[in-house]
Amino acid sequence: MKPAPAVLACGAWLKNSAGLLQAGAWQASALHGDLSDPCACRALEASARALIAQAPGGVQAVAHDLHPDFFSSRLAQQLAAELGVPALAVQHHHAHIAAVLAEHGEPGPVVGLALDGVGLGTDGQAWGGELLAVSSQGWRRLGHLLPLALAGGDVAAREPWRMAAAALQALGRAEEIPARFGPAVGPLLAGQLQQMLARGLNCPPSSSTGRWFDAAAGALGLSLRQSHEAEAAIALEHAASAWLAQAGGRLPELLVLDILPPSEPAGCSQLDLRPLLARLLDTVQVPALQGEAAACFHLSLADGLARWLAQAAEHEGTQTVCLSGGCFMNRLLSQRLRDQLQLRGLRVLMPQANSCGDAGLALGQAWVAAHSMANAEDSAPASTRPAQRGEERSSSCV
Repeated sequence: MKPAPAVLACGAWLKNSAGLLQAGAWQASALHGDLSDPCACRALEASARALIAQAPGGVQAVAHDLHPDFFSSRLAQQLAAELGVPALAVQHHHAHIAAVLAEHGEPGPVVGLALDGVGLGTDGQAWGGELLAVSSQGWRRLGHLLPLALAGGDVAAREPWRMAAAALQALGRAEEIPARFGPAVGPLLAGQLQQMLARGLNCPPSSSTGRWFDAAAGALGLSLRQSHEAEAAIALEHAASAWLAQAGGRLPELLVLDILPPSEPAGCSQLDLRPLLARLLDTVQVPALQGEAAACFHLSLADGLARWLAQAAEHEGTQTVCLSGGCFMNRLLSQRLRDQLQLRGLRVLMPQANSCGDAGLALGQAWVAAHSMANAEDSAPASTRPAQRGEERSSSCV
C-alpha cells in the first residue's frame, strides 16, 4: 500500500490558516487573519512556502476553497503549477465536516451539519446551512436551510434589518417593510428594498445560517447594522442566555419546524425557519419579551436541526453525526443540539483541538484532497494519464 500523499492546504478567505498533511500528521501555520488584508496575504504565501520546504518527499497536491477568486485559491494554483502537482478545489462545507473526521481519525460515513455565514456552493450560490453525507469516498448534499434573499447582495451580511425584511418577504408580508424599518433606516431606503425584493433585483438566495441569525436579531430590533462580524448573532445569543438564566428552568414555548421534502428524486430536503421569524417579528420589542423570543429561536432551531439530522442519519444508515462551522461558536445552540442528538442515541463529533470556524478549514481541505488522490489511484487503470502541471481538479463532486 502506497503512503498517503503529502498535501498542502491553503485555507479559505476569513481567519485564514494553512497547513500540511503528511504521513497522517497535521502541521498548521499561524493564523493569518482575513485575506482582505495584504499583510495577511503575504503571510499566507510565506507560510505556504515554509510548509512546502518541510515536506521531505515533496508535496503531491495543493488544496484550496472552491471559490476561484480567493487569494488562497489563486495562490494554491500558482504553487501547484510551480511544483507540477494538481490543485484540488474542495467545497467549503464539505471541508468543515472533513476537518472533524480528520481530527477524530474517522473515515465515515457520517451525516454532517455545517452551519456558518457563507461558502460557495457547487451550484454557484451562497451556502451556509448544509446537511451533508460525508466519507473518505466522497460527499453528497442532503439538505439545506430554506434560502433567504440577500437584499442588496453582500451588504445584507452587514445590515441585519435587510435580512429581517427578506424574512417578511418570504412570509408574504413585504408590505410591512416600510412601516417596520423606515423609521430606523429611512422611508426611502426601506421602500427601495421592498421593491428590490419584490422584483428579485440584486437579491441572490442564500441558505446561510448566519443570515437567519441576522434576520432574527433584526426582527427583534437587537441589531439593525453591524460594526463587526457576528455582532447580531452575539446580541441574539446574549439576550436568549440572559432570559434563560432568569427563567429558573422554565423554557419558552417552542415551535416545531417543518422539514420540506425534496422537490425531485435527486433534490435536497429543506428546514423551514419562516415560522420562527414570524414569531419574532410579532414580538413586541420589550427587553423581557425579546429575550424570551431569542431563547425560542435558539431552542426551536436546535430541536429542528436535531430531528432533521436524526432522520438523515437513519436514512443514510449511520449513528454518527458531525457538527462544524462558525455558528457552533454559539454555546447555547451547540449544547442544546448536542443534547438532543445524544437523547436520540446518536454519536456526536465536533471539533476539539481544531477550530469549528474557517481557521480550521485547511485540515478538512487537506483530508479531502488526500483521500481524493488515493481513491483516484485505486480506481484508475495503469495507463491513466498523470495529472498535468498545475492541473485544476475539483473534489466537489467526488
